[in-house]
Amino acid sequence: MFDSVRRLALVAAAPVALLGLAAAPVHAETVNPETVSPKTVTTAGDAAPTTSAVLRDEVIALTNEQRVLAGCAELAVEFELVVASVRQSHYMAATGDFGHLGWRGSTFETRSRGAGYEDVAAENIAQGFAGAAEVMSAWMASPPHRENILNCDARSFGAGVQRAADGTYYWTQVFGWR
Repeated sequence: MFDSVRRLALVAAAPVALLGLAAAPVHAETVNPETVSPKTVTTAGDAAPTTSAVLRDEVIALTNEQRVLAGCAELAVEFELVVASVRQSHYMAATGDFGHLGWRGSTFETRSRGAGYEDVAAENIAQGFAGAAEVMSAWMASPPHRENILNCDARSFGAGVQRAADGTYYWTQVFGWR
C-alpha cells in the first residue's frame, strides 16, 4: 500500500521537478484579485477559455494591445521566456506558493537563463484571476506591473498560466531586452 502511495507522490512531483529545473533585476509587486479595482481592459472574447494555451495567447495579445496604445512597439514572443513563465506558473499552481521565487529558490532570471535566454528584464505574476482581461486589468492598475508592460525598451516576452487543483489560476509574464 505505501509503495503505491509513494509512487503516486513521485509521479505527481515529476512535472514540478521537470518544469522547475531551470529557474531579479526588476520585481513587480504581486497582484491579488481582492486588492484590484474593476476591469479597465476588456476584450471581445471575455467568455472563460478552457485551456491555459488560450489564456496565454489572450494575455499576449492584450499585452501588445496595451503597448501599442501607449506608443511602444509590440513585443516578440520568445520561446525561452514562455518556458520560464510556464515554469513559474506551474510551480505556483502545484505548490500554492505565490511569489517571484520558484522551485529551489529560482528567480525569473535563473529560470530564463536556464531556458536559454540571457537578457531578461522583468517579471509580472498574479493569482486568482479567471480570465486574461481580468489579469491584464489588474496589472495595468498596478504601477510596477504597468511599468514592466509599458517599458518601451523591452523587445520580447513570454507568458504562462496554470490552473491549480483548487481552480485558482496562476499567471506569469517574463520580459526580455532582445
